[in-house]
Amino acid sequence: MPSKYTISDHQAPHFITFATVQWVDALSRPQYKEVIIESMRYCQKEKELILYAYAIMSNHIHLIAAAEEDFNLSDILRDFKKHTSKALLREIANNPGESRRDWMMWIFKSAGTKNSNNKNYQFWQQDNHPIHLSTNEMMDQRLDYIHNNPVKEGIVYEAEHYRYSSAPVYSGQKGMLEIKFLI
Repeated sequence: MPSKYTISDHQAPHFITFATVQWVDALSRPQYKEVIIESMRYCQKEKELILYAYAIMSNHIHLIAAAEEDFNLSDILRDFKKHTSKALLREIANNPGESRRDWMMWIFKSAGTKNSNNKNYQFWQQDNHPIHLSTNEMMDQRLDYIHNNPVKEGIVYEAEHYRYSSAPVYSGQKGMLEIKFLI
């Protein structure tokens, strides 16, 4: 029986969330968020990722994304998570200013040893739960949810002030990544 969380139309917009194992706040530092930004930029240029919206939070990422024609969104997400896992683990392990380094690396190692899909460490939870956004109402609801996530978390007062999000672009400002507008 097919899962309701599989991607059947890779060119259609999907709402996707992925989180760190045990929801560890491993993305709380700007240098770690920059790894995510650079990786998304690479996926846009080299793997034909279409990014409609995003927000990088301290322990999870929200996206509305699709793949260009003849490309596979599942493959792009798999490669993105694999690359960012390695890059972020390296950044955390080599950051002498990271006060939570030993604790985070222990969490990631514990998760990795419990999961036969990993060799040593696991950074991201395995599931993405992509949701096909088949109506304008669904797109509007998820776009609003993504952009207001930093506001609900008390990080900013206005969604467009959160730099690790596509909200500034939707409000007419320059963003960190190029996005394609929904609708």
